[in-house]
Amino acid sequence: MPRRRTEQPALPTAPTGSAEQQFLRLMSHEMRTPLNGVIGMLGLLQRTKLDGAQRAYAEAARTSAEHLLGLVNDLLDYARLEAGKLEFDAAPVDLEALVRSVAELLSPRAHERGLEIAWSVAADAPNILADESRLRQVLFNLAGNAVKFTANGGVRIAVERAGGSDETPRLAFIIDDTGPGVPAEARERIFEEFGHVDASDAARFGGAGLGLAVVRKLAAAMDGTVTVADRPGGPGARFRFEAAFEAAPGVGRGCPLVDQSVAVISPDPFIRQSAEAQIIASGGTIAPDAPVVLVDHAARESLHGLAARPADSRAVVLLKPSERDLIARYRSAGFNGYLIKPLRRASVAERVLAASGAQAAALRPGPPPAPPADDDRVVPGRFAGTRVLLVEDNPVGALLAATLLKREGCAVETAASGDEALAAMKRARYDLVFMDMRMPGMDGPTASRQLRARGDRTPIVALTANAFAEDRKTCLEAGMDDHLVKPLELEAMRAALSRWTNREVRAKVAV
Repeated sequence: MPRRRTEQPALPTAPTGSAEQQFLRLMSHEMRTPLNGVIGMLGLLQRTKLDGAQRAYAEAARTSAEHLLGLVNDLLDYARLEAGKLEFDAAPVDLEALVRSVAELLSPRAHERGLEIAWSVAADAPNILADESRLRQVLFNLAGNAVKFTANGGVRIAVERAGGSDETPRLAFIIDDTGPGVPAEARERIFEEFGHVDASDAARFGGAGLGLAVVRKLAAAMDGTVTVADRPGGPGARFRFEAAFEAAPGVGRGCPLVDQSVAVISPDPFIRQSAEAQIIASGGTIAPDAPVVLVDHAARESLHGLAARPADSRAVVLLKPSERDLIARYRSAGFNGYLIKPLRRASVAERVLAASGAQAAALRPGPPPAPPADDDRVVPGRFAGTRVLLVEDNPVGALLAATLLKREGCAVETAASGDEALAAMKRARYDLVFMDMRMPGMDGPTASRQLRARGDRTPIVALTANAFAEDRKTCLEAGMDDHLVKPLELEAMRAALSRWTNREVRAKVAV
């Protein structure tokens, strides 16, 4: 479906012009590039053998660099919103894919802090026409803010129907957390420029207090509202972004769990609520005596033990990616599979059907059905032999990306410019190209257009230090297939490798 561009006036602003836009774009690149290098190399350093003091120093330095990068991002985002009009590209948005990507991007940060993070999209919340990058920015700012200020418990992202018609549904994007909450007297102030709940928050948590101001401006530009209140059942806060959207045409999400009954056991209410919502969205029902039970590893009685398997039921254990080593132990304990948190609705349905199918197969002759494939978040080295061309002119960025790719088993060749990339792809074929957007001489978009013009369909993933929505639009219009923002996050890179490499048809060196 073609995109529809609309313009929404921002709040009262200073005059805008191409010079201001170009200045902001240049500043974004020039400030983020060295910061990305610092954060990326500190990340590599932390994966080496360090003693306790060295590891603490590296962690402190990385935390400081990430705070500085967050400050730069907030200032640039806010400056751009103040600079003039906002452009929105309306296109079909897969709500589940959007919310899932935000949750999975934030999950390493949440899990490092000992928090759970979960998500769900209600069955009656249809896919919509919207600017996905703007919507992602709202969700990421709100959910990232929740992770930042929550010390114990977790964060949940949920999408619910809030009225409207079939053609123009009204949706509520809800972020719940178990943090300290927001006092009533501060609920307006935190959406203002440089606003904090408490004056000491800027020193304790970092940041300029612009993230929520950006969210409010984006919400207003989408004719929506953003509010904060106490989380029902507390403690914690509930942020709610609500707006009306046009419904996207197309088929529904499917209900593979019709006639399936499932129980969920977890001490965490967010995990339990989200899992149950995903089961219901898949057409299933929740019952305490269901034949298939999802059991959270966090429900174990002892710190080093396993969660108990319910009697007379098929059980699937819920694990964090860092708990992947427990999969074999749970299988030995009689569990019928595993799911990785944050849960994916398609995986939940697949594992439930596999468990219930195994129960039925036990009564039939013949071999049991094959188990579902392993989750890509727990399979090490699954990209062994994948041929990658890395096009990056910055030596620090090239070293970081090449190191991460090689650790995933990829065979990496490098090029420092668009011209070198074109020459390399005449000599050989690759499974995937990671292409920097800004390079001296021929830049990434120009190189991509020339590759597509000569008929090369190799998947190209753009790499950029800029965080602007226009950069994603530019790369897609140039023929690129995807877009990753630096500094490269391991999980995001793995997701791109999974999405754009074909394990069945391995590219071969050209003759």
